[in-house]
Amino acid sequence: MNADLNRRILELYPTLAAIESTLLNAALEQAQTMQVPAGTVLFDERQPCMGFPFILSGAIRVIKAAPNGRVLPLYRVLPGETCIVTSSCLLGHSDYNARGETEGETTLLFLPRKPFEQLLPHTAFRDFIFHLFSERIVELMQLVEEVAFRKLDQRLAGLLLGKGRLVQATHQQLADELGSVREIVSRLLKSFAERGWVALGREQIEILDPAALRQYSAM
Repeated sequence: MNADLNRRILELYPTLAAIESTLLNAALEQAQTMQVPAGTVLFDERQPCMGFPFILSGAIRVIKAAPNGRVLPLYRVLPGETCIVTSSCLLGHSDYNARGETEGETTLLFLPRKPFEQLLPHTAFRDFIFHLFSERIVELMQLVEEVAFRKLDQRLAGLLLGKGRLVQATHQQLADELGSVREIVSRLLKSFAERGWVALGREQIEILDPAALRQYSAM
């Protein structure tokens, strides 16, 4: 591995610096750098897990897909983070139970299963994996709470508020983020527009009354 790439890895994943350099370098020498176009499916349900990705740029969107085409976004993996679905598959020697797609052009360092397992006995690497496990579990529990206890229109109102005054997104993209379908989201947005809360344009939504959306989202 060249020095620039090694430095980039340690900048994004500083915990790795605590691993004995000979062991770390031997593991990273077996890794493969990959540049992947936007929208590429990196892994899918029932596929075997072949290794562990370190994200250098871009992002991976992890979703759960239903047979009817609906998807539920679980989380995003950004540079410096890890994918707990991949980690759990490697640790449990099981197949994937979700799908991972790239958001934008993504560069990653792919560490095969064998060197991943060689790093696991090292306390720093193991703590790194399980620390991010705990963070992702908190996020997933929040997602479960959102889906189980809040109505879709309230979740949509909250989602819009988190995107600024002018939301540059299609109805389908919003539906994907909410784990719903475009038709339902379009109907809810039309209702918001009729109340004067938003103005609908082509692939954009202008927030006219954020206070009303905030109040509705918190009901």
